[in-house]
Amino acid sequence: MSSIKQSLKNLGTRQPETLEWEGFKAQIQSSLDTYFLSHGARAEAYSPAFEQLWASMSKTTRGGKWMRPRLVFLTYSAFGGTDHQACGDLAAAFELLHAALLVHDDVIDRDFVRRGIATIGAEYRDVAAGLGHTADDADHAGYSAAIIAGDLLLTGSLRMAMAAAAGHRHCGAILETMHEAIFASAAGELDDLLFSLGGLRAEMPEVLNMERLKTAVYSFEMPLRAGALLAGESVATADALAAVGRDIGIAYQIIDDVLGTFGESTLTGKSVDSDLREGKRTILTTFAAGSLEFTSMAEAFRRGQVDTDALRTVLHQLGAPNFAVGLAESLVSDALDKAQQLDLPASLHAELSTLCNYVLTRSS
Repeated sequence: MSSIKQSLKNLGTRQPETLEWEGFKAQIQSSLDTYFLSHGARAEAYSPAFEQLWASMSKTTRGGKWMRPRLVFLTYSAFGGTDHQACGDLAAAFELLHAALLVHDDVIDRDFVRRGIATIGAEYRDVAAGLGHTADDADHAGYSAAIIAGDLLLTGSLRMAMAAAAGHRHCGAILETMHEAIFASAAGELDDLLFSLGGLRAEMPEVLNMERLKTAVYSFEMPLRAGALLAGESVATADALAAVGRDIGIAYQIIDDVLGTFGESTLTGKSVDSDLREGKRTILTTFAAGSLEFTSMAEAFRRGQVDTDALRTVLHQLGAPNFAVGLAESLVSDALDKAQQLDLPASLHAELSTLCNYVLTRSS
């Protein structure tokens, strides 16, 4: 850990970009508001219910960390980009994509709480329950509405990316970046599902690859790549920066695994039981899979003989959280080494330093 801290110190700490980012958030919010208002008005002509869905969807981009838009902005501005409208649209595109994937992920995980509040699915579940439908049918109604909303948000992310890239010399590469973010996320989600069913080999390399596809590509690699391309940097530079984001993103998801099992729901804004309940193959459970004690406990859990607290206790006793954190630290160290080898603007070096520190120390 000391070498990582030294690398962080060498890269510096975040200084001038904070105020610029805080001011630029208004530009991104303006892009999002314009998108939702225009489509909500259009939806009104189709049906009152469709208009209401758009009103509900507009809330999905509020209350989050806005990490992906921030990475687009910081990279774009560090490389000297000045078209705030285009950057705002591209940053908004990644936030819409994030919202879409979260809405669909809540369906996959059968969750009705996100960021500590009820999801779109919960809203329509409650409507169905209020009309007297059974709990199963009400859940189905909620999931169905969420799938529709996620599809619309996904389409919106592509539309916003197209608006940002229109007329740009890297237009094709920018749009391919967005498509890659979606393509990889779908691959990661599918592997995640099949791992939980026991339908695919799920050793440590496969699980790490799944976590990269599911999270790192769209959350770190592609926002950094897109920001560089929009600023006019070469594809080679954009790809090298994405490689830095890859290691940071996998580390981020590993820490997310730890928080998703051992964190506080009041801080994470989501259930700390869902990963275990759904049989998710995380770094924690993959590490413990070789233990007879854990496999026996997991089988007892599936039979309803023990609760999630018992599973958490075994994981902790086996050292799974410590292993996961150590792996995340190693990945962050690799990312910092790669960043040092690139000829990046000083402000971007500092931001990557801050990002690495955040990944390892976050609690939500």
